[in-house]
Amino acid sequence: MVDTLFAALGALLTFQHLFYMLIGVSVGLVIGVIPGLGGIAGLSLLIPFLYGMEETAALAMLIGLVAVIPTSDTFSSVLMGIPGSSASQATVLDGFPLARQGQAARALSAAFISSMAGGIFGAIILTGFVVIARPLILSFGSAELFMLALFGLSMVAVLAGRSLAKGLAACCIGLIIGSIGGAPATGEFRMIFGFDYLYDGIPLVIVGLGFFAIPEIADLLRRNSAIASGHALGSGWFQGVRDWWANVWLSMRCAGMGCIIGAIPGLGGSVVDWIAYGHAVQTTKKDPQFGKGDIRGVIAPESSNNAMQGGALLPTMLFGIPGSGAMAVFLGGMVLLGIQPGPSMVGADLNITYSVVWSLALANVMGAGICLALAIPISRLTQIPFQRLAPFMIVLICFAAFQATRSLADLVALLGLGVLGVLMKRFGWPRPALLIGYVLAPQAETYFYQALQFNGWSFVTRPGVIAIGLMTLASIWFGLRNRVDEHGHVVPNADDAPDVPSFRAHLPQIAFAVAMAGVLLVALLDAVQHDFLAQVFPLSVSVIGLGMLAILVPQLIRGKTGHHSHFDAELTGEHVGQPGIGTLWGGLGWVAGLVGLTALIGFYAALLVFFPLFLVVRAKASPLATLLMTAGAAGVILVLANALSLNFPAGFAQDMFDLPWPFR
Repeated sequence: MVDTLFAALGALLTFQHLFYMLIGVSVGLVIGVIPGLGGIAGLSLLIPFLYGMEETAALAMLIGLVAVIPTSDTFSSVLMGIPGSSASQATVLDGFPLARQGQAARALSAAFISSMAGGIFGAIILTGFVVIARPLILSFGSAELFMLALFGLSMVAVLAGRSLAKGLAACCIGLIIGSIGGAPATGEFRMIFGFDYLYDGIPLVIVGLGFFAIPEIADLLRRNSAIASGHALGSGWFQGVRDWWANVWLSMRCAGMGCIIGAIPGLGGSVVDWIAYGHAVQTTKKDPQFGKGDIRGVIAPESSNNAMQGGALLPTMLFGIPGSGAMAVFLGGMVLLGIQPGPSMVGADLNITYSVVWSLALANVMGAGICLALAIPISRLTQIPFQRLAPFMIVLICFAAFQATRSLADLVALLGLGVLGVLMKRFGWPRPALLIGYVLAPQAETYFYQALQFNGWSFVTRPGVIAIGLMTLASIWFGLRNRVDEHGHVVPNADDAPDVPSFRAHLPQIAFAVAMAGVLLVALLDAVQHDFLAQVFPLSVSVIGLGMLAILVPQLIRGKTGHHSHFDAELTGEHVGQPGIGTLWGGLGWVAGLVGLTALIGFYAALLVFFPLFLVVRAKASPLATLLMTAGAAGVILVLANALSLNFPAGFAQDMFDLPWPFR
């Protein structure tokens, strides 16, 4: 076995294999920087080029891409506050505040070192577990997987913020959004309201960008300033490396979590970063600043999401069961190359398995090195006035959102969820709690049904279920003692919120809470129309959510001034009273304008109108700068669309006239 391991390394260190790995890493870097695309889009782009390639070279290219995306997606998460992919959502909570404090280079370098360490750790674990992992993975049944989903939901206790009722209600709303579409047990369609778009549910990329990207863009636009406040960025490079070394055991623990979660099919990158972030909050005792710019809030998720790739390869190669969506495409690539996943991967094809292992380790080193080299110059983006960056970001976000189903409805859903995200941020509702609920809803519901069907209620007595249940209770207990929200670490139930002037000022947040109760009531009424197996999950979630709101609304109405349930950033936010602050809805208006223009004349034509209009009216750019930036943006979008074989969203004009590409 050792001979095979080093023989695979020797084969991988040839010029041909390193060249193809570099291609994969380069494509992964570009894909990772673009918000919302992720590994599925990148791997799909490379699959057509696999025909006729030598096995290990092709696998090196694929692994190069897979390994580096969780590293390069950190750029947009830290610099723009926009999750680069589902695996970098938690990084936003502390990475973006660090960038706004002028410490972008520090956050990026710490993230890249953590990613490299996590990726190498994942490769080592993959090496050691290739032979012994089979019985371990097979020991997890539906009951244990359901309990792991509950363990993920326990992170809501950490992220609930000042009001536990708000946190749990937000999680329930996320679970309801995740339940839209076909019921896993019966196939009945729930909460589609006659819209074909909702048959398959709302895509993750739309939810992530709507709740995290749009609110941050709206907030930055109203401030009329750069992302960072003008601090020097170059001095943070080595500080980030020192930060990682000072927290190396946290990094290794989170990498271990990433490997374990990655090895369990169905969980993957959408939840691993939240579990790692929650673990960091729960175990940090020294001066916690989570949510305000704590470097440990960057190190933990970045260590776990790269290590997850090594774990996800275990079930993919040993059983042919993809550990994540990206691994499903990787599995298809293996089949195209004539490689059959299964027991042979630890037998006759062990050399291929170890080629993948070495590729994973080397690609992480290569990708982290390139990103580290680019960290300081790219971090200078945070000193550019955001009015100049905003049109690029708005167009890029809409372009990424359209990749979900390639329907104009993607952009409409993005705008609608963006409005909801802005309001949640304004009223102190924890958006990460909602996102965790959304991500885990399908797994929790599916595994719950399967556990009941296979074992009945006796599944709760299984040893693995009991063990994970105890871990979940411990996580909730630690989480309630160490709660954070977007505004930082909080003391539970402390009435230390800023005073608000009068009851009338509470009315907007009361109205929002009542509106959320209306959403849950609609979900409840829809649920009772379905069979028992299709109704029990959304019905239970709706009842719990309504119960939380029944606690929250009276607190908002009768709670004394400064009660922890009260929060309205328009009254007590840090921007209140500062000169030059614009309206909350200005940024959303520009996003709505692009979506509206797209509905009329199509996306590409809308881009050519939106870009110069924004630069002239909002950014006050010169005619030459407007022309150059519009041409650059139009060219970049054309290159991306051509590479992805994409037709842009069509509008009314495309229905009336036969227009040439890219206007069709």
